[in-house]
Amino acid sequence: MISTKDLGLFQKIFKSRFSAFFSILCLYLCLSFLIRVTFLFWSIKDIEFSLIYILRAFFTGFIFDITTGLLFLSLYNVYLLLLPKKWIGSILDKTFTYFYLILILIIVYFSLLAEIPFWDEFGVRFNFIAVDYLIYTYEVVENINQSYPLPLIISVLIGLVVLTFFLLKKLHAFKNSFSGKNSFKFRAYLAIPILIITLALSSFMKNKQADFSNNLVINEIGKNGAYSFFSAYRSNELDYEIFYPKLPIKEAYTITKQTLLQKNQKYNTTKWDDISRSTEGNNEERPNIILVAIESFSADFLTAFGNTDGLTPNYDKLANESIFFTNLYATGTRTVRGMEALTLCIPPTPGNSIVRRPDNENLFSIATILKSKKYHPYFIYGGDGYFDNMNNFFGGQGFDIVDRDRGNPLSDNIKTERFAIQDKEVSFENAWGICDEDIYKQSIKYADKSYEKQQPFFQFIMTTSNHKPYTFPNGKIDLPQGERNSAVKYTDYALGKFISTAKTKSWYKNTVFVIVADHCASSAGKWEINIAKHHIPAIIYNLKDSKPENISRLASQIDLMPTVFGYLGWNYSTSLYGKDINQMNPADERAFIGNYRTLGLLKNNLFTQIDDRKRVKQFTVSGKDKSLSEVNFKNNDLIAETISSYQTASERFKNRKMKVK
Repeated sequence: MISTKDLGLFQKIFKSRFSAFFSILCLYLCLSFLIRVTFLFWSIKDIEFSLIYILRAFFTGFIFDITTGLLFLSLYNVYLLLLPKKWIGSILDKTFTYFYLILILIIVYFSLLAEIPFWDEFGVRFNFIAVDYLIYTYEVVENINQSYPLPLIISVLIGLVVLTFFLLKKLHAFKNSFSGKNSFKFRAYLAIPILIITLALSSFMKNKQADFSNNLVINEIGKNGAYSFFSAYRSNELDYEIFYPKLPIKEAYTITKQTLLQKNQKYNTTKWDDISRSTEGNNEERPNIILVAIESFSADFLTAFGNTDGLTPNYDKLANESIFFTNLYATGTRTVRGMEALTLCIPPTPGNSIVRRPDNENLFSIATILKSKKYHPYFIYGGDGYFDNMNNFFGGQGFDIVDRDRGNPLSDNIKTERFAIQDKEVSFENAWGICDEDIYKQSIKYADKSYEKQQPFFQFIMTTSNHKPYTFPNGKIDLPQGERNSAVKYTDYALGKFISTAKTKSWYKNTVFVIVADHCASSAGKWEINIAKHHIPAIIYNLKDSKPENISRLASQIDLMPTVFGYLGWNYSTSLYGKDINQMNPADERAFIGNYRTLGLLKNNLFTQIDDRKRVKQFTVSGKDKSLSEVNFKNNDLIAETISSYQTASERFKNRKMKVK
């Protein structure tokens, strides 16, 4: 119970020089609490209800909120302490106070409002994705402008700031701040403890402290969006050696080499850390290969997986005429992870995708194998490939680049050819790039050029239409603009049109199409890794002398291109972690799945999970939704296989062992 003395002190503080400071802090705490309650009810279906866990999440979140609020106001706190008493209430004082508080309120309101669509998209607080997006201003601002009315957002922000100032004036917060000419001793009595508490909390509070349960929603509710953003900014790179469970390195390589070897392979050397293998094929063929990575193309959009909305008639038709992978999983939740998996065929190492890391050129990749077979590799993208470092990555592996050059200097260091998509070649464009129909026209254009030169070609095409703001050319489909299902149906329409056009070309009969998703449309759910939200379709279409086939064997994106090479009967040397599905023993089937901090291996209905707190967990996987139930008795062989795969993959990149010699 609050005593009269405490109440008097409380009133004295709020009528002091610190009136506006504490008013803004209390407002921030209230708004953060409301956001937390909103997210709780928003994701109630994904919560494993536990009153103790929910209370703990709210308590942890409250501490994060106090820490963040104090950090926002720390400069103002120092200002209140140091400004001489005689200047309190002056023009200088009022100018600085109003300017600083307006700036803080804009940041606060924008961050709180921005958390809502981010939670809707990813089911988490701000993380490294938000950090990455901040770097690419043009795409992000344009996407916001095209997805939401930017003038309205600005108006709402201004309106909220004005309303806040009106309330603060009604509460006499500014009057008290400018008239409360407290002595330096009194101000120090408040400001110095606040500074100490701010420093202590910001040093002690780590985002990991909110990750106390197996339920993702509970953990994320216990965080603060702004604090999570800066936490992700600080830890955008994660050193496996420091943060993750390890084995002795030679033991890790021994296990990895045992798991990588296929039936038709043998190791090139006996060196303990050399994973290069010779692959024996039969009746080698070298058709042109077009790899299409479709943006956010979840398996559950397809009729084959139970969708009844008729969104993908063209892909459904192609699947019935193709080698169709029905049990394939994306390694991550972002485009760069899909690119990494399809190109480097490596498990998703922690931290940033290798696509976005420095010193990532000249790595052993599918391009290494393709170039040994005299293929001309292209990377074809509808946006500016400086985004997510795509151009530098693909150029560094020897791909020629075809993209929408917006003149960004970050893309000028490419050592291969770069061909800009001209304005006259564009019929429709949004924040992320040209529409899928236009990007497929680029594919046709460069296929024609390669055919004229009688040179086999490989194209990696990255589409963009199935991405917010979900806009595309009018008059193409019978669904409205701006909705996810509409974008899915349009991207399927464009794919069908692409294949129809390709069939009219002389090079078509000798061209194999590999069509796969980069990742799913959403990754939100109950668990840290939601396996069902990684399920993607993939097909190999127009393969010579092959009959339609459904492959239900478990695999992930890293296995797709090695499987294609297997169907083509190639003899080649490989240092990839991906394997030919048809050369795996059934007991060796596995899928690598990760999400930046948490890494996992799905095998035999067991999911082994490791994270940056050196924790190891295992779950049984059951049901259509791939629900997880933690097990008490762990399978040590699977734990060793999981750790060794990720540990050696990380060690190989870090120590430049992935470089082509």
